[in-house]
Amino acid sequence: MKCVICKQGETRVGKTTMTLERGSFTMVMKSVPAQVCQNCGEAYVDEATTKALLKTAEREAKAGSQVEVRAYAMA
Repeated sequence: MKCVICKQGETRVGKTTMTLERGSFTMVMKSVPAQVCQNCGEAYVDEATTKALLKTAEREAKAGSQVEVRAYAMA
């Protein structure tokens, strides 16, 4: 797909690091599967992966974590 940010690059299968923040909670998820622009590096994460990330972040935030860093693993 054509990158909507730089409008020049094409995306390719790759991995990215996602940072999610809410209040005092921060979660960094590494090696998240994504489509990554070969020109500017913008990453696009699909809906299923996004839902999984948000579910994990919600669970960790409710558990009282303040900072969580982990590698992405499909459930």
